[in-house]
Amino acid sequence: MTETVLTAFPSVKILKNEPLAHFTNTKTGGLADFLAFPESAESVQALLKFANAHELPVTVIGNASNLIVRDGGIRGLTLILTQMNQISVSETTVVADAGASLIEVTKQAQQASLTGLEFAAGIPGSVGGAIFMNAGAYGGEISMVAESVVVLTKKATLKTIEKSELDFGYRQSRVQEEGDIVLTATFKLQPGDDQAIQAQMDDLNARRAAKQPLDLPSCGSVFKRPTGYFAGKLIHDAGLQGFQIGGAQVSMKHAGFIVNVGDATATDYLNVIHHVQEVVFDKFGVALETEVRIIGDSIPTH
Repeated sequence: MTETVLTAFPSVKILKNEPLAHFTNTKTGGLADFLAFPESAESVQALLKFANAHELPVTVIGNASNLIVRDGGIRGLTLILTQMNQISVSETTVVADAGASLIEVTKQAQQASLTGLEFAAGIPGSVGGAIFMNAGAYGGEISMVAESVVVLTKKATLKTIEKSELDFGYRQSRVQEEGDIVLTATFKLQPGDDQAIQAQMDDLNARRAAKQPLDLPSCGSVFKRPTGYFAGKLIHDAGLQGFQIGGAQVSMKHAGFIVNVGDATATDYLNVIHHVQEVVFDKFGVALETEVRIIGDSIPTH
């Protein structure tokens, strides 16, 4: 049966036993049984129907920016939607495919003199991932500008979900709870001044570059912000900057990031995360929750 996914979709790029470390921002992660790069919503729907019929698990990993894939990899069918990246602007509305770069969406909004997405100018995720986790930065969140999304349900049916039904919360959404696959998102913005918008984006990107370790592979911000605290400050105050297991290190530039300083494995990342959580809880009584999505199989220990 396993070969039939390759023969059933000759027009879709599908790789077999592909190292996900080639695609994740951390440069870590085990093998995907099958890794598909669909180019249209129709292809995603057909792949999902096929997978359901053959009882193949399906995992969507966006552009794998705020993600850790365990070293055992992912069974079944894994989808990367970055080939679905169309963006269209009409008056004050922007419609973007799930695989479109969020940064590219902010650029096109700026060129159309539309304001509201400036906060996302440096967020390295995809549109689908941004909806999935209600991505945010510098006081802004996707929930402020998302108007509706078109999704595929687990049963491979198309559905439009309006903003009022998306149940956005801090780094969460209805899409995340129900396991839908985002296909497109519609954003409602406001008319603005293109130069003022660019200036704000430039300022936020400069602040990001000054504070964050953008020169090394990382999964972005690792932990959610605990109520009343900042995760990075807690980790810094716990004396954990520079703490390292294998090739994974708590960034010396920003304690909220874990960077790959050389041949890190996903297990190294997870071990650093667990150590940070234990130390911060012991010192401050604060339980750090991961913001990064952690998926895939662990390598069995014998």
